[in-house]
Amino acid sequence: MNNINVKLPISINDVREAKFILKNNSRISPLVKSFYLSGKSGGEVYLKLENMQLTGSFKFRGAFNKISHLSKEEKSKGVIACSAGNHAQGVALSCHLQGIRSKIVMPVDAPKAKISATEGYGAEVVLFGDSFDEAKAKCLEIQKETGETFIAPYDDPYVMAGQGTIGLEILDEIWDVDTVIVPVGGGGLISGMAVALKAFNPLINIIGVQAERVHGMAASFKEGKITSHKEGSTLADGCAVQTPGVLTFEIVNELVTDMILVSEDEIELAMKDLIQRTKSVVEGGGALATAAILSGKVDKYVRNKKVVAVISGGNVDLSRISDIMGHFLTANELIN
Repeated sequence: MNNINVKLPISINDVREAKFILKNNSRISPLVKSFYLSGKSGGEVYLKLENMQLTGSFKFRGAFNKISHLSKEEKSKGVIACSAGNHAQGVALSCHLQGIRSKIVMPVDAPKAKISATEGYGAEVVLFGDSFDEAKAKCLEIQKETGETFIAPYDDPYVMAGQGTIGLEILDEIWDVDTVIVPVGGGGLISGMAVALKAFNPLINIIGVQAERVHGMAASFKEGKITSHKEGSTLADGCAVQTPGVLTFEIVNELVTDMILVSEDEIELAMKDLIQRTKSVVEGGGALATAAILSGKVDKYVRNKKVVAVISGGNVDLSRISDIMGHFLTANELIN
């Protein structure tokens, strides 16, 4: 692994092109030091706040880059995508900005905040299935009938390159970063970032994090081949992809240092601490990197090192935040 000399689905030049396309269309998200996480971990920990990106998630980057590369004919047909919520919003806003019709297929239990926001950006939302994978199957079925242009959520070179621009932004501010910890679903974010970061310094540790209950990429990484894994639902709904992409896995298998699993309790604690200690409202998937740090499972990559944890998104229902904070308040009362 960590071989940057093999031919991969995207190159650093693809990421640089995406950065140019996104320059006047996306935000350079804040990169801030977390004294709380630094103190807890023994490392110098920074947070890359993609919950402050347009649509509240990194997904806007890849969607906008992909849609910018569509032909006039592809744009005229309108686009269709499947998503648990963040890719949906990224596609919807990108289409709105470029004057293109969009349709998004989302799981029935997708967070209401994500459904509402997607419709607010002008997309037609179709609710189907109990999981991302079921929504994806329905999406492809509709696409065959309508001929709309399909925008993949992660397994696409332009999408991966767009997400990889986060890596370039990190290097612009912390060129000597030792470790970058990244939430993982289908793998578009970590694969794009790995290409960007490893092109600059092959010694940077790229650590992926998934939920114990749904971790197709981690299972694939362990087995050395594409493998599915799902045991139930997870707070990290935006990363609940049981089977990773073919292209993303190819990059992850070559460039990623390690894959870490965190429990639901660890995700919940990270969400609570991010609100309470860093003043950041973060969804379950967005809290995965923080959960890995707080759990101590990445200590060897963090202690005495310069570290960036990616906060990938903040689109969470207020009811879920209320439940989590209420849970910890009740626990504190019982202790006291």
